[in-house]
Amino acid sequence: MYKLIALDMDGTLLNSQKQISPRTKQAIAKAREQGIHIVLASGRPLAGMRSKLEELNLTSQDDYVLHYNGSVVQNVGTGDIIYQQIIDGRSAKMVARLAKELGVNAHAFSQTHGLITPKISQYTEVEATINDLAITEMDFEQLEDDHPIIKAMMVAEPEALTAAIRQLPSSLHQDYTIVQSAAFFLEFLNPNSNKGIGVKAIADHLGIHAKEVICMGDAENDHHMLQYAGLGIAMANAMEATKKIADHITLSNDEDGVAVAIEQFALR
Repeated sequence: MYKLIALDMDGTLLNSQKQISPRTKQAIAKAREQGIHIVLASGRPLAGMRSKLEELNLTSQDDYVLHYNGSVVQNVGTGDIIYQQIIDGRSAKMVARLAKELGVNAHAFSQTHGLITPKISQYTEVEATINDLAITEMDFEQLEDDHPIIKAMMVAEPEALTAAIRQLPSSLHQDYTIVQSAAFFLEFLNPNSNKGIGVKAIADHLGIHAKEVICMGDAENDHHMLQYAGLGIAMANAMEATKKIADHITLSNDEDGVAVAIEQFALR
């Protein structure tokens, strides 16, 4: 019997209109009635997740959320942080310098300044829009080395970002968790942060074993949690690499894939 279901948001829980379908809401409600914990696990900041948490009534002291791709994990009702591993200004400066060398843009999430970027691009504007955030344009060289940064990102048109990824020094993968959350977003996290670690932190906190966990996602930043889960499910619209590591492939996010999977594997 499954006791926890962790759901990626964009491309998984949300359809192409960034909405949760009625069938998916119903399946989630039924799972919760059976005592199954539903956890939203996203690369978004909490501000960009709160409306969907409220829509699903995942706002009590019994509810947990994983944001910034597992860099921060907390209780929704109390706000208590149960796991946090972030980076710093030194890392943000490195990412911005390298992004400039590779011909792409950068932005980052500062605990003090919010969404920051050396140069506003259309993809930083996408980040700001989907998460309802303001953008602060600033030179990252002004950041203190120990300035608390939750995550830093390279952002660009998919073709340009793919080319930049091919040129990343291999040593960076030892120093950071590097995941692609969308065709135009590449994220640099603390090496002890990813969605798998975040879901495990919640499961351990609740006394739930990995074999009792379902995780669903569609992109590279979901791989760690799909591999951790007793049942890792990829969406039909997922990246091919994500489908390859999944235990099961459900329908797409526009075909109620999350609901279908919950109905098939979790509901009694």
